[in-house]
Amino acid sequence: MAEIIPHWLSKQANLSPDSTALELVDGGKITFLELQNRSMEMARKLAGLGVKKGSHLGILSANNLDMVYMIHAISYLGAVGVLLNTRLSDDELNYQLQDAEVSILITDDKHSSRQLQVNQVYAYDEVNEQKEMQVTLQLELNLEQPFTIIYTSGTTGFPKGVVHTYGNHWWSAISSALNLGLEKNDKWLISLPLFHVSGLSTLMKSVIYGMPVYLMKKFDVDLVHEAIMDKKVTIVSVVTLMVQRLMDKLGSENYPQTLRCFLLGGGPAPKVLLKQAQDKKIPVFQSYGMTETTSQIATLSAKDALLKIGSAGKPLLPAELKINNPGEDDVGEIIVKGPMVTKGYFKNEAANKQTIIDGWLHTGDLGYLDEAGYLYVVDRRTDLIISGGENIYPSEIENALMKIPEIKEAGVIGVADDTWGEVPVAYVVLYESISKTDILAKLSKQLAKYKLPKKIKFIDEMPRNASNKLVRKKLKELE
Repeated sequence: MAEIIPHWLSKQANLSPDSTALELVDGGKITFLELQNRSMEMARKLAGLGVKKGSHLGILSANNLDMVYMIHAISYLGAVGVLLNTRLSDDELNYQLQDAEVSILITDDKHSSRQLQVNQVYAYDEVNEQKEMQVTLQLELNLEQPFTIIYTSGTTGFPKGVVHTYGNHWWSAISSALNLGLEKNDKWLISLPLFHVSGLSTLMKSVIYGMPVYLMKKFDVDLVHEAIMDKKVTIVSVVTLMVQRLMDKLGSENYPQTLRCFLLGGGPAPKVLLKQAQDKKIPVFQSYGMTETTSQIATLSAKDALLKIGSAGKPLLPAELKINNPGEDDVGEIIVKGPMVTKGYFKNEAANKQTIIDGWLHTGDLGYLDEAGYLYVVDRRTDLIISGGENIYPSEIENALMKIPEIKEAGVIGVADDTWGEVPVAYVVLYESISKTDILAKLSKQLAKYKLPKKIKFIDEMPRNASNKLVRKKLKELE
């Protein structure tokens, strides 16, 4: 039998109508009652455009108030929100729009003129000008019902749509509160995109906890620093690059005691950085998670943050985590299970069978557990490049390179970079001459800017094994 709960935003609007739900950089504030009313209004306008229960509605937008209203509006209609990365190329977006069966796309002004293959495209202003349609709104949430789809890069080069139910979001929020605790003065800063699972999950925490969120359009080191120093922000979701920049900005100063957590995701952080943070008394909690786990599924707790530097902690209370087929060094594949873990990918049974086995999600990441059960992530998914917190699969870039007629073979690896953590570097074998500039120009039509190789190197022969498989390790030896 399906588990039903009251609509979390309406419940919070009833419990704490005048409490702040959203705080903005310009000083503006939105209460939970205002957030409910604006989101319901948006839902009725979307209904007038034909959005109904089960509709797949694409959202292509940077962080802003309209995007927040849109996400909550979807929940009042029982539609499914497909959250799209604004940094992707038109080709990449069109693949996801078609794969996710998006019927209506909503964009911010910046992306309204992109060449996207969907029947109905509306900018926020156009939605806001619509008349409201009288429609019965969904005032209860079925925890089994799909709520959002976020695409994650696939090892084959084709992204997969991760389906998150209301229950996945609910349990992600509950798990985090049981780990980090919940204090009455908590205020969580979101500068990560809402189209990423960590940004979206924090937005859900806000309405489930009744906690204000300090919403930023994007990461800006000066504005984040000011928010921590002067705006009583207590928790900030960060990736390694952000921590580095914030520590540089902090200099010899200290953060106020109101800051209780930098929640660090997006791949293992260098130990030297964690040690520097420790020396500056910055509370960095390393975590482990992925789109498929609706954000963090293991996190270092406050009491262990300084004792287990480099660890991602233990699995959150309702979650299970174990190492599959560990080798002599105890390293094996990390597999996870729990109510925050996706039930599967949208319309992709092959990937579901390969990834979710007997209820366990096979992450493809390598790690080990120490004698006390703390997780250490040794390597993210095989060959995955994590650049500034964004996941890049080499095969995506290789597939794009192979569409260029002059290129015979292509191999891509991640190379360490002081600023971004890692950057992609491409090795190519040519059929006929083409300049690196021309290759990049052709790639830029297919790939997001952050996926473009920072270097392109021409070689005579691609290293392959006996079964003709590319050996990336040999490419790394050429660096």
